[in-house]
Amino acid sequence: MRTANPRSIVIWTLVALVGAAGWTVLALSRDEEVSAAWMVAAAVGSYAIAYRFYSKFIVHRVLKVDKNRATPAERLDNGIDYHPTDRRVLLGHHFAAIAGAGPLVGPVLAAQMGYLPGTIWIIVGVIFAGAVQDMVVLFFSTRRDGKSLGQMAREEIGPFGGAAALLAAFAIMIILLGVLALVIVNALADSPWGTFSIAMTIPIALFMGFYLRILRPGRVSEVSLIGIALLLLALVAGRWVAESSLADTFTLAPSTLVIWLVAYGFIASILPVWMLLAPRDYLSTFMKIGTILLLALGVVFTLPTLKMDPVTDFASRGDGPVFAGSLFPFVFITIACGALSGFHALISSGTTPKMVQKETQIRMIGYGSMLMESAVAVMALIAASIIDPGLYFAMNAPAGVIGDNVQAASQAVAGFGYSISPEDLAQAAKNVEESSLLSRTGGAPTLAVGVSEIFSKVTGGSMKAFWYHFAIMFEALFILTALDAGTRVGRFMLQDMLGNVYKPFKRVSWKPGLIITSAVVTGLWGYFLWVGVHEPLGGINQLFPIFGISNQLLAAVALAVCTTLLVKSGRLKWAWITGIPLAWDATVTLTASWQKVFSSDPRVGFFKQRSIYQDAIDDGKILPPAKSMDDMHTVVTNSTVDGVLSATLALLIVIVIADAARICVKHVRNPQSSKLSEAEYVESKLTAPAGLIPTQEEKAELAAAEAKVTSDAKAPS
Repeated sequence: MRTANPRSIVIWTLVALVGAAGWTVLALSRDEEVSAAWMVAAAVGSYAIAYRFYSKFIVHRVLKVDKNRATPAERLDNGIDYHPTDRRVLLGHHFAAIAGAGPLVGPVLAAQMGYLPGTIWIIVGVIFAGAVQDMVVLFFSTRRDGKSLGQMAREEIGPFGGAAALLAAFAIMIILLGVLALVIVNALADSPWGTFSIAMTIPIALFMGFYLRILRPGRVSEVSLIGIALLLLALVAGRWVAESSLADTFTLAPSTLVIWLVAYGFIASILPVWMLLAPRDYLSTFMKIGTILLLALGVVFTLPTLKMDPVTDFASRGDGPVFAGSLFPFVFITIACGALSGFHALISSGTTPKMVQKETQIRMIGYGSMLMESAVAVMALIAASIIDPGLYFAMNAPAGVIGDNVQAASQAVAGFGYSISPEDLAQAAKNVEESSLLSRTGGAPTLAVGVSEIFSKVTGGSMKAFWYHFAIMFEALFILTALDAGTRVGRFMLQDMLGNVYKPFKRVSWKPGLIITSAVVTGLWGYFLWVGVHEPLGGINQLFPIFGISNQLLAAVALAVCTTLLVKSGRLKWAWITGIPLAWDATVTLTASWQKVFSSDPRVGFFKQRSIYQDAIDDGKILPPAKSMDDMHTVVTNSTVDGVLSATLALLIVIVIADAARICVKHVRNPQSSKLSEAEYVESKLTAPAGLIPTQEEKAELAAAEAKVTSDAKAPS
């Protein structure tokens, strides 16, 4: 066993002390000013320790990754879906695919409860649940030719629980894609700057794909520099376009954006993965990570104070104006991506396992990407917590609660226990060149205000409006990369499902199946999006309230599958690694589902809300947010659908967990009766580093492999 050198011990001791200092200040400070830099310290220190020790333990002691075992990308390489992809590009693709609206919006909304509960859940949750789930799912899917989560459930748990998992996973996937698409439409509507800049990432990505595949294979650093330069040019040009005669051309109505998004999702789903999806996600990662790093540096440089309370009264009362419900379970539902997200399990069993070069890269890509997303969530929570709480609640409370003018909003905020004058509300909007910031719900505008606060301090107190609109565009780019990868994963899931009935669909690159399933997936989320854009209470708006619960229920499916596979593969003593997060997630999500279905509070319970609105219809009354009797009927329909769906999804997840438990008990009693669907071992012929920076040993292996290729090329045929 190799012993740690003194230098390493000193470095990791210092890292641990930094993290401990951050946690100590956050936990013990009361009624005094706390710098947001302590939140950064707690996060960075915790992430570093977790990646260095916990993820390494899981990968080498529990999963036992094998660098000599060929991955499906190597064995099944067809240049369409299966393709060995450089670890740096794949890290960018995977991170961009998992990092959608969740880590940006969820923490902003959860700030209603105070900054401390969200911080604890984001950091502790990702270390022991979210990053573990992503990495373990990626490992088991890679060992099974990149099969989807639902298909793995069907093969490893059984047809009954597997069928429930397949159905639940696909239904939840469509809901998630529709919600992501709606956020993009809302962000880009009437925004020529954002629309132009994001549109330009598509031709840039195509160029990068052909550059790496045909012009200069393997020159990742080279194409990265070119891509960054072109991306920065697109961002600057977007501002020029917004201020030029071309602005009208790129100012698109929501309905037009829906058509473009559906078309893009379909094309991205069927094109070879190296051509558009991987390079575009890799390209966007530069902007995502670059912006978040600059934001973290901005926090350390400007040392903004956390103005939100550590824990607000809404945490215990459950009557917050942003969302109803108490701290448990709803903070853990509201903050999904960044701590634990079922959507990630679909990516980890979708595009990524079909592109991994070596099993040893699973740690960096699975665990590392999730830590990066958690850092995004921490920065979002900081951005929401450094602005005036009065402004925060004025922006995130609906108009029906605070009114439609600054005077009414100021009075309403005072009723929440905070204060902000009408003049300050008007000035805040003027600072970012918006007519009003009242009831800008959804989280994205609040995050943009927080980002503008930090960056404007770095630039001497100026350019608030520029940074605000930059942040809005940045958020749209962040989310779009999850939409295109998610659509492709949805296609894989549908192919797996249909392949159980008609076997050619199981060949994921079979062109008729590829086109048919891509059209079905884009058609489904496109339909809900189209209706949602044209009807404020219909379409995907109808399903929005169950977005968070659906996502976390899907995480329960993923963790149940992981725990079952750990048990069946002879790793029973390590089953707690996913079993404990499964128990926590199941408790949280099933409690939330019960409350959303049966709570007597109409702001929480769907059926109670339905009853109140139905009674009002019978009495001829109109209640907000409805504006007409037709709207009243729509609210009744929505509440009914949401309640039934919530109950159905919860029941499906209970079936999956119960069936998984049955299989685990059966295996413990009779291990010989269990069968694993793992692909046969094939020795790998590829040589590639495990991390971003090759070790000395890996450098020697790469040099030897390159010398062999050169020698073989020179040898006479």
